Amino acid sequence: MDYYVRLERGRIPHVSAAVLDAVAKALRLHPTERDHLMVLAKQPHAPGPPACPPQRVREGLYRLLDSLRDTPAMVLGHRGDVLAGNRAARALYTDFDARPQRERNMARYLFLDPAARTLHTDWETVARETIAALHLHAGRHLHDPKLAHLVSDLADQDADFRRWWADHDVVPHTGATLYKHPLAGDLTLYRETFTPTADPGLVLTLYTAEPGSPSEQGLRLLTEDTTPDT
Repeated sequence: MDYYVRLERGRIPHVSAAVLDAVAKALRLHPTERDHLMVLAKQPHAPGPPACPPQRVREGLYRLLDSLRDTPAMVLGHRGDVLAGNRAARALYTDFDARPQRERNMARYLFLDPAARTLHTDWETVARETIAALHLHAGRHLHDPKLAHLVSDLADQDADFRRWWADHDVVPHTGATLYKHPLAGDLTLYRETFTPTADPGLVLTLYTAEPGSPSEQGLRLLTEDTTPDT
């Protein structure tokens, strides 16, 4: 594992594919972890310019979000930045647009907003999954100063983030996410993520419930009791 960590930190340059395969097998890496390792080994580790330009949400994506009335949907960018969300997403989570620009980020919300810890029944699983996504981004964008600032800031303010970031976990969580919403009660939602063809750096995230379930009724309650957009 020490060898893996040194690879991730860019301390072992010019590693062959055969050696990487051997490391992956020895550590019994999940396919996602193996892909992450391969990406890291191919990245140049010398200091370089920021790799991530500002991200924008196209008008077509805004229309798509608004059309999903009872389905919470958000567009996330690099580092888990919340770039857009529909009314159902704001009712489920929070109105990210009403927050200061630097706080429109899923990791900041999960680790620094006390409401996020009570909203998620299994907060730790969701939080660790978010860290895993940040690790994957870090492997693909080694020279992203905004990510470095985000990680440093969260590590300074939250002991859980600091401890779990050091685990270097990149395996995403799969399955249902459980909520205890103050208005809709207990919800079991399934997250689906898509990358728009025209926007390879963005992720469209949808939250669905089983048809006819109490969770589906809860989602409808959220949108019915939310003040319509003006």
